[in-house]
Amino acid sequence: MFHVNRSMPLPQVAENNTPRSQDVVGESVLYDEDMIRVYLANPQTEERSALRLMLVDLNMEVVGEAADWATTLTQAPVSRIDMLLIDWDLLPRTASQTALDELRRACPAALVIILISHLDARQQAALSAGADAFISKDESPERVAERLRAVAASVQT
Repeated sequence: MFHVNRSMPLPQVAENNTPRSQDVVGESVLYDEDMIRVYLANPQTEERSALRLMLVDLNMEVVGEAADWATTLTQAPVSRIDMLLIDWDLLPRTASQTALDELRRACPAALVIILISHLDARQQAALSAGADAFISKDESPERVAERLRAVAASVQT
């Protein structure tokens, strides 16, 4: 689990009665209001699980997850997120710029981090398509965690 400094009821659970992956049935979920709130969008269940564990270890709160773009666009804006971690493969192939523009309008305060499989022209495409940063999925878990910490530091300042 994660350390809770200042606790308060989780808004989307209290308001929408929506359970999250780390909720305990019948328990009141609490979170630290200073934790960075992250929405995780990745089509691969195993990758989402590994990233979720890494984010929790980094004392970040995963407030939602999606395996497809439509769910991401529906749920991320209502999750009051600080950071959106998106797998490049989740973006619509023919309209990645339009998709990220739409997401930016829906979540204007959130930093958008794109997970990319290969460091090539995709890196430039992700950054020019409106991403704040990219992280290669080929990097070591330690390096991914280091990159996430750096992005988190920019949220907290």
